Formats: sequence, structure tokens, C-alpha cells
Amino acid sequence: MSSLVDGEALLKKLGDRLSGLRGRLTPNMSMEKVTWFRAGGPAEVMFQPADEEDLSAFLKAVPEEYPIQTVGIGSNLLVRDGGIQGFVVRLSAKGFGEVERVGEMQLRAGSATPDKRVAAAALDAGIAGFHFYHGIPGGIGGALRMNAGANGVETRERVVEVRALDRSGELRILSNADMGYAYRHSGAASDLIFTSALFEGVPGDRGEIQSAMDAVQHHRETVQPIREKTGGSTFKNPEGSSAWKEIDKAGGRGLMIGGAQMSPMHCNFMINTGTASGHDLETLGETIRSRVVQNSGIRLHWEIKRLGRFRPGQEVHEFMGQLL
Repeated sequence: MSSLVDGEALLKKLGDRLSGLRGRLTPNMSMEKVTWFRAGGPAEVMFQPADEEDLSAFLKAVPEEYPIQTVGIGSNLLVRDGGIQGFVVRLSAKGFGEVERVGEMQLRAGSATPDKRVAAAALDAGIAGFHFYHGIPGGIGGALRMNAGANGVETRERVVEVRALDRSGELRILSNADMGYAYRHSGAASDLIFTSALFEGVPGDRGEIQSAMDAVQHHRETVQPIREKTGGSTFKNPEGSSAWKEIDKAGGRGLMIGGAQMSPMHCNFMINTGTASGHDLETLGETIRSRVVQNSGIRLHWEIKRLGRFRPGQEVHEFMGQLL
């Protein structure tokens, strides 16, 4: 099926403005190769900056009228089949994937650093409080944006400050308070691109830290479909309950639409069984939301980030249109 984006034309139009960049510009980049769902349409142009300076130059070069989206390692991302218009920035491990100890109990990590690598670095340094990252299949940029958490700990408990670039390419330093954290949410401006963060933990015994990380890993392997094409938790937990419990009570466990399925193992995990399109996945998600609100009156909210445009005639309405 043809896409709704034309990256070659966009690069030709802005070629002079982008000529000095050191990073990689890829037109019509297949997002199936990026997202863990392995589904969805292409990005019109993907830019992978060489470093923070290169990213700043890119942001200054692209006129304001062209949309810019940021994606991480693709673990918590659903891309619609019509593709993503404009530019998609993806920070690379080479330029933004380092983690280092910078103080007795502090670590600095780039936004492309996998959460698990931060947990491992904290273990090596004897810094406790980061074991929860061992069980989160994402990168630090996403963790900062959504206040990622697990096992009773959240990102906001560890963040000291965050480096970011705004839409005009200017550097911003945000304190913990500036991030405006709430449950699975940051109030920081949506156009900010986080490049790195300073974290602080507490003194800990390496043996105890390792045990906590082992417990996290055991839990994931026991109750989550970690070997499937999945985006992790699909919906945020509603106040006073768990998303999976509400989905289960509404008969959503194992429900399939096309190639998309709510995991029989953990029914708040949506999986691509092999042939799912972005349309299949989002339709399944909205069908689940509709069933839950009919069964219990609870409106589940997406935890997975959805980007891009629908193909004409394949729009997916919230709650399958039943509440509109």
C-alpha cells in the first residue's frame, strides 16, 4: 500500500538548509523497523543527529511550519499506517547513549541510553534506587517524558535535572520541579527534546541491589509476554484499580482484531501476532477501552504513544465512537 508521505520531496525542498548537518537524514524511513510492534507507516524524514550540537543546528534549520516528532527506541510507540508527516528525530546510541558516574551517588545518562543499562551502571557503582529500570524496556528519553516507573519506584524520584533543546534549538536546563511530574506524565513542554539527565540514588549494598534486579527480571519473565512484538503496558492504571483487572473483567483477555491481540498472559499487553497493522492495533485498543467503560464505567487512558496519520477510510475513533 502506498504511504501518505514523500520524504524525497521534503529533503529536496529543504536541502540547502540541511546541508551542514553531520547526522543521518533518511527519507521515507520504515517505522516497522523502529517500533517493537513492527507495524505502521513510514516517517517522511528521519533525522539521527550526531550529538547535541548537531541536533541544535537541525532544529534551527527546520522552519517552524514543519512538524518535528521525537521517538526513542520504539518500545512504547504505535505508528499509524498513513505514516508520520514532517521530521522524526531519533537520538542514536553513539551520540546520546552514554551513562557515567559524576558524583558519589549521581549518574548522568544520555536520552538514548537503555533503562537497563542505567540500572547496570548503578549496580556497578553501588548506587541503590535504580533497580526498577532493569525491568523497563525503554530508553531514558521516554522514561523522562512519561515518568516511567515499576516496582513501586518512579523516574521522578531519581531525577535531579534534565538537559533539553527547545524547538528553536536553544538549550534548556530543567529542574525536577520544572518537569511537572505526575503518574506516567511530565508537564514539560511537548516540543522539548531531552538529551540527557542527571540522576541521584542512595548508598546500597551491591548484593542487595543485584537481588532486587533479579526479582524484577523474574517478575517480568513470569507474568509479561516479553518475547512477543509488544509495546509494554497499553493503558495506564486507573485510580484504585489495575488496567489488566478491568480488561479481564470486561472479557478482553486474548481478544483479537486482525493480527493484534491482548495477551492471554498479561491482558494489558497488546501484541502483534505477526500480521497486525497499526489500524489493527489501535482498533483493538479502542475496542478494549469501549468494553471497559461499558463494564465498569472506567475510562482507560493510553500509556502507549500513538503517532502519525490514519489512512483515508481507516480512522479509529476513541472508544469506537460510542462516547462521542
